[in-house]
Amino acid sequence: MPVIESEEHKALRAAVAALGAKYGRDYLTNAVSSGRHPAELWAEAAKLGYLGVNLPEEYGGGGGGVSELSIVLEELGAAGCPLLMLVVSPAICGTVIARFGTGEQKREWLPALADGTRTMAFGITEPDAGSNSHRITTTARRDPASGDWLLTGRKVFVSGVDTADATLVVGRTEDARTGNLKPCLFIVPRDTDGFQRRAIDMELQASERQFELVLDEVRLPAGALVGEEDAGLLQLFAGLNPERIMGAAFAIGMGRYALARAVEYARERTVWKVPIGAHQAIAHPLAQAHIELELARLMMQKAAHLCDAGDDIGAGEAANMAKYAAGEACVKAVDQAVHTLGGNGLTREYGLASLITAARVSRIAPVSREMILNYVSHQTLGLPKSY
Repeated sequence: MPVIESEEHKALRAAVAALGAKYGRDYLTNAVSSGRHPAELWAEAAKLGYLGVNLPEEYGGGGGGVSELSIVLEELGAAGCPLLMLVVSPAICGTVIARFGTGEQKREWLPALADGTRTMAFGITEPDAGSNSHRITTTARRDPASGDWLLTGRKVFVSGVDTADATLVVGRTEDARTGNLKPCLFIVPRDTDGFQRRAIDMELQASERQFELVLDEVRLPAGALVGEEDAGLLQLFAGLNPERIMGAAFAIGMGRYALARAVEYARERTVWKVPIGAHQAIAHPLAQAHIELELARLMMQKAAHLCDAGDDIGAGEAANMAKYAAGEACVKAVDQAVHTLGGNGLTREYGLASLITAARVSRIAPVSREMILNYVSHQTLGLPKSY
């Protein structure tokens, strides 16, 4: 794994940063306040090839991997205009379909995901399961007469269902009472009969809304199943590793944005004849925030490298560590940025206060820091399980 970014990656980073600067934080804030999807930024990112940079070239993508897509999300975040659906549509769903989808599924979905004309949401979390994916109760059973699948269950905190053309739903093919985990993935089009959604009223302000889904005997054709019925955790990890890596990219970008605003303010704000950034009480915490963000990025790059190399087990450990490190670094960077600005950090004019809640999400989703610590203590250190 190269420690220093390649010239291609540096060029991609610079190009995406330029696109992000064209839109910026005000654009995204206006989109959120008006309740609309940031369609212009999404369309231009698609036109420039950024949305599908991780997807196979034969299906209209860039032929890269999560390494490249994480750069796209990080730089948009650093410009103040991250696109959450990048985590879901090309990263999770695109990766799973590219690796395990049928030829028909690849032809139908990958070109559209790459050019941004279609998006896909991802439904895994359930109200009674939370972080325990072994308790997923959304079940799929075959209709013996037709061969169709019948999908029944509930999902919560599913992003962007109202605008996505379909949702990749995680179910299981055996009754939950058996205790056997056999996750399967199904493509459920938005307007399928029995597929209901309800918006969740969130304090968090974002252009992508959160939804609860109810699947009531949703009938799907046999071709809705992605991959093999008995593939088990392999297909699920193929989507969850990119999810955690992209979650880290989202957090790092947000932390960089907040830090940059604080540094700019500390250079210009003058009290007692010198800029406040000249005082170590201001400068040192900002320097620490920068160091921690850079360290988190290194782990994210390692995780992306392993993921792109097909090392799902190694990527799982690194992706969890990257997500943990990025979440912690993001929260600290945002908190210090707000504190650096003092009262101004809580005003709408400077636009940092709203990041306090957004940064907190990076410690919770897509997996909590406590579950990551469980993973590392058990899987990496070999300590007994606590659950």
